[in-house]
Amino acid sequence: MKKIVAELLEKALEENESLFLIDFSVSENNQIRVVIDGDNGVTVNDCIAVSRAIEHNIDREEIDFSLDVSSAGVSEPLLIPRQFLKNIGRNLKVKTRDNDVCQGKLEKVDSKNIELRWKVREPKPLGKGKVTVQKEAVIEYKDIVEATVMIKFN
Repeated sequence: MKKIVAELLEKALEENESLFLIDFSVSENNQIRVVIDGDNGVTVNDCIAVSRAIEHNIDREEIDFSLDVSSAGVSEPLLIPRQFLKNIGRNLKVKTRDNDVCQGKLEKVDSKNIELRWKVREPKPLGKGKVTVQKEAVIEYKDIVEATVMIKFN
């Protein structure tokens, strides 16, 4: 069943190249769960199209299944490089394998790393007072434990 769903998913995502797969699973009792994302976001119609591409090509007379197609929520962690790419310019919170936590604006993304920049107030090297300093971190994907988009509420 998982192989069939994987093939149908691949075809559905080829029809809309702005969409990409984040995760999918098929449980022992044939509960199919699909999570997609898109370079320009995901609409309800995108979820419906992917759902239909799967549902209409599996015979319910032969296999009983349930299907859930959803988009990666804004509060969900970023899991694949393509998600980072679509979030350039947004503020991220990134936890690394070393238990470091960086919060900053996602400036660059490439095939191996992300680059964050942020400003902090630090004591002046000489004298009293503080000065604003620009910081940056280049983090390899393999070192990221969790990365989430920081949402601002006014």
